Amino acid sequence: MARPGAAPRVVSLVPSLTEAVAVSGPDLLVGATDWCTRPAALDVVRVGGTKNPDVRAVAALRPDLVVANEEENRPADLDALRAAGLRVAVTEVRTLEQAFRELERVLVEGCGLARPAWLDRAEDAWSALPAVPAVPVVVPIWRRPWMVLGRDTFAGDLLARLGAANVYAGHGERYPKVPLDRLAACGAELVVLPDEPYAFGPGDGPEAFPGTPAALVDGRSLTWYGPSLVQAPRVLGEALRAARPAAGPGG
Repeated sequence: MARPGAAPRVVSLVPSLTEAVAVSGPDLLVGATDWCTRPAALDVVRVGGTKNPDVRAVAALRPDLVVANEEENRPADLDALRAAGLRVAVTEVRTLEQAFRELERVLVEGCGLARPAWLDRAEDAWSALPAVPAVPVVVPIWRRPWMVLGRDTFAGDLLARLGAANVYAGHGERYPKVPLDRLAACGAELVVLPDEPYAFGPGDGPEAFPGTPAALVDGRSLTWYGPSLVQAPRVLGEALRAARPAAGPGG
């Protein structure tokens, strides 16, 4: 726990949570990973990567709380942090509702902050979505080898709310590797290509799916849970609408 009368010292091992803490309590964050790029002017001690944090460097910062994620951070690293006597809060985010709950848990319960106004705005933005016809999509997240969104993913839940129905949502794996020829024959009417974790772009990705419209989307809006959720429905919705195949007669 934080020292009496002092603001808690927080180290974040997750880019999404780093941004959420830094925006909500600018004086709390003392350490973050090399991959934590938001806010742009973030000036804290860097403690390695999400998959290989420097446990000694984290401990040396004397944090009252380390925030992590069960998917992005390795159990062995989190166990080592706990063994060093550190308090570690681990989030699990597979749906939008989980994201909202976990953000409140970290920021309010963990960091002792008032519920941030941006979190209310994000919930309002996602609750006011218009109904749109569903279109089957495939969502590559890597190439060489090709990997796609499968079951039970936060990004897949966001897309579903925007009318993009992931054809691999029922797959047994969360991020299956699928050969390109099978992807091309999966029945998707739209390819959704985020710019992270793989940096898909106009000349790197769409050419692999000739004849199928491609939506190039902002990866932060699709995969980060934090302040970006306020604008994400608009940003993602505009990208999807611009690329959606035109409805046929009577559609």
